[in-house]
Formats: sequence, C-alpha cells, structure tokens
Amino acid sequence: MAIRCPAFFGSEMPSIESGALSPPPSPLILTQDELKKIAAYKAVESVQSGMVLGLGTGSTAKHAVDRIAELLHQGKLKNITGIPTSKKTHQQAVSLGIPLSDLDSHPVVDLAIDGADEVDSNLNLVKGRGGSLLREKMIESACKKFIVIVDESKLVAHVGASGAMPVEVVPFCWKFTQNRLQSLFDYAGCVAKLRLSNGGVKMTASDAILRLAGVVEHGMFLDMATTVIVAGELGITIKNK
Repeated sequence: MAIRCPAFFGSEMPSIESGALSPPPSPLILTQDELKKIAAYKAVESVQSGMVLGLGTGSTAKHAVDRIAELLHQGKLKNITGIPTSKKTHQQAVSLGIPLSDLDSHPVVDLAIDGADEVDSNLNLVKGRGGSLLREKMIESACKKFIVIVDESKLVAHVGASGAMPVEVVPFCWKFTQNRLQSLFDYAGCVAKLRLSNGGVKMTASDAILRLAGVVEHGMFLDMATTVIVAGELGITIKNK
C-alpha cells in the first residue's frame, strides 16, 4: 500500500497576474533525515496506551522515541513502558521522561520500533552497524510486533549487499575470532570485517557464524520484522509480513 504524502507536492493552483500564467510551485525536496522522521511518526501511530515498547537505536529510531515522549506529555499516550536497545537510547528516554524497564520484568514486548541498515524484499534485515547489536536482537526477538522504519536508500536485493555484516564477538582473543571469521568466508573475499557475496547464503552463513566460539551475535535479523515502513520521495510505503 502506498500512501501519498501531501507535503511532498505543491497544492496551490497556478495564479494569473497581469495576464501572465505564473509557474506552478516546485515539489518539496525532503532531506534524508526528514524522510526518516516521516517513517518514524507513521510507526508511532501503532503505539497504544498500556504497551511495553522496545525503543530502537539510531538516527531513525531517535525520531520515534521523541514522538512517543511528545504524545506522553500531551496525554495522548498513557502507561507506556519502554525497554531501550542501547545505553544511548536509555539516556534519551530518561531525558524525555519515558518510564523504562527491562526484559527481566517484561519478557514479552508488545511492539518494537527500530531502524535498519538494510532491508530485502522478504523483510530480512541487516542491523548493528551503529553498535547495540546484541541488545537490539534480544529485545526485538521478544516482540509481538516489530516495525522497522527506513528511508528508501536502505532497500537492497539481499542482505549484505551494501556493506559489511556486523558480527559481535567477546573481547577475549578477538583477533583469533576475527581470523576464523575471515577463514570461514574466504570465498567472499572477507578482510577484517565479514561480508556476504550473495543473498542465497544468508541462512547458512547465520548458522556458521554462530557456531564459532567467541561470536556473540551477528547482524542478520532474519524473519523478525512484521512490518517495514519506507519513506521515499513519493510518500510512505508499508510492507507487511
């Protein structure tokens, strides 16, 4: 479903002055951050009072956290409990007055809203290039519903197409683990950071990475997102699982 965003286009009809037809207004050109904000605000429309929310991390998710706090202060949302996916989001939520908890107290999360580094056509994701990988996956795997918010630059043919695949490892002998990761995917030309050569190996790669001692988690979020909201020049596109 595509929802046209009125703000993207001039709405006024051309005016006639002194017998001359004035040129129509030019379409608005939105920045990438403005597109992220549009997607974030659309996602927050799914938040209801009394929910336990996974609060995402990153430049897109920040807009969602800001909006949730705004609605709380306006009284339009009540009894919201947030579970932040990073220390940075925790600090943001505390500064905005959002009540917080954790998975120990709330093992089932009603809804999580977060961004992604990549989204493929099957709603598989790459996340974690900005850090907070493990906490994000723990919280977002405990959700009844997981809404991902991105601008259209994050859409890819397959996971791993646009950059390095994040892999979180324990600090102990991290170089040893790094070398084993590179050896595991030599065929993909891995150097220092794991990169996947094509989308068809994503499930096999996921299992192989997690079998390595020293690996904590990887950035492939497979079959986790229930909805992806994409903001682009022509409006909002909503993709459901």
